[in-house]
Amino acid sequence: MRTVKGRRAHGPRSLRGKLTLANVVLLALSIVAATAASLMGLRHYLLDAIDSELLSSRRSVGEAPLTFEQIDSLTALFALSEKMGSGSSGDDTDTLVQGSVFVAVDAAGRPLAIGGLPVTGTQRALAAAVADPAPLVADTEPRDLQVRGDHYRVTAGRLDDGTTVLLATSTEPVSHVVAKALKLDLAVGSLLLALLACLTMISVRRRTQPLEDMVETSTAIAEGDLTRRVPSSREPTLEVEQLRLALNSMLHQVESAYRTRERSAAQLRRFVADASHELRTPLSAIRGYLQLYDKGMLRDPVDRKRAWERVMAEADRMGRLVDELLVLARLDQQPQLRFRDVDLSLLVREAAQDLRAQQPERPLTVAADGALLVHADESGLRQILGNLLANVRIHTPSDVPVRLAAQRRDGTVRLCVADDGPGLDAEDAARVFDRFFRAGGGAGSGLGMAIVQGVVHAHGGEVAVETAPGEGLAVTVTLPDRPAPAPEDCAGVPPPDAAAPSRPS
Repeated sequence: MRTVKGRRAHGPRSLRGKLTLANVVLLALSIVAATAASLMGLRHYLLDAIDSELLSSRRSVGEAPLTFEQIDSLTALFALSEKMGSGSSGDDTDTLVQGSVFVAVDAAGRPLAIGGLPVTGTQRALAAAVADPAPLVADTEPRDLQVRGDHYRVTAGRLDDGTTVLLATSTEPVSHVVAKALKLDLAVGSLLLALLACLTMISVRRRTQPLEDMVETSTAIAEGDLTRRVPSSREPTLEVEQLRLALNSMLHQVESAYRTRERSAAQLRRFVADASHELRTPLSAIRGYLQLYDKGMLRDPVDRKRAWERVMAEADRMGRLVDELLVLARLDQQPQLRFRDVDLSLLVREAAQDLRAQQPERPLTVAADGALLVHADESGLRQILGNLLANVRIHTPSDVPVRLAAQRRDGTVRLCVADDGPGLDAEDAARVFDRFFRAGGGAGSGLGMAIVQGVVHAHGGEVAVETAPGEGLAVTVTLPDRPAPAPEDCAGVPPPDAAAPSRPS
């Protein structure tokens, strides 16, 4: 039977059927072995009782100081014969199944009549079956003998005058008792087997329910439901619970890997499309000016100069875009950065000086005095500062105040770049680190913040943005470092007056 849509087979080939069959077979073998041992013991016990009775009778015959003539003449012999259970009626059809047989034989082995009673057919058969009674007299244990198709235990004793007396007891009652015990054992054993089969089916079904849940979960996942997990059973066993936990952990990893792959594939497709779009613009501009030049439409030296300048500007733009794409590609490959102790305060002050040189009119506040060592890649930190400040230059007016701060707090080093510009709404703020995203379709390549995030993650840090429309934009970069006393964070740096001059670093 095959498993269809998570439903397990219940036939002999299923685990449930095999376990039930194995238990039933083992119990059946146990019952057979126990029955055989008990019946053999019962038979041995009953035969031992018969042998004991025969040997006791033989001792009574041998120890009595009587001859055959004395026994024949005494009426007590009849009583003795009755006591030993001959009970013969003289009918040749008598069997020995109902008791024991007592018969005296002469030297030729012929049966002798005792007390005037005729010799029965059973006594003749017994005397005829014993060809030589001498070995029976000498044996210490009775022998098995078959008389008229029935089985007996036979022994013999001698009287004082040398007459041999044969003593026999039928073992057919023993066979009947053993047969009845066998039937009883078979009936009880069959009932036990049926009961065990039912109990095993119920128990195995309960114990294997987690396995069926695993099959159903696997089938659901194969059909596309990656959120399915194996539920916990009410009576879990250690091994099955361990398997359930391991399978759920594996399914979680598979789902995470699948989601990550899908997200990466979607990002790659979007990245390729955005990169193609961004590169197409400068290429189209360069191709257009070259076509104008090739067709001789740029005859005026001023037009040719302006076209040349535009071509060079677009080529520079395309070069910067390609460089940024290469940076992102290297970050995606998790490059080995050159970590060493870097003075972050010095880098902040140098970046502030560059911003003052580019925009002398912009109010600037710097909170990065002294030395603040951090174990990081210096070029990566410079790129973070450069991109954040370039973002400020491009997207805010030149008279908007800017604040820079570097600090150590709670075992981390924080770099803050904040401005009082127009800020971003919640939707744009959620996409600020997306590649080629430009809020409101502004200037720039849209890769600066993505590079900042990539470099920060390569350092094992985090970057966060706080913004709102009309409330400016604050970017906080957190890098891991050794614990140290924490000065005031950048949120405590008061914003400078727009008309006030910049504080020297």
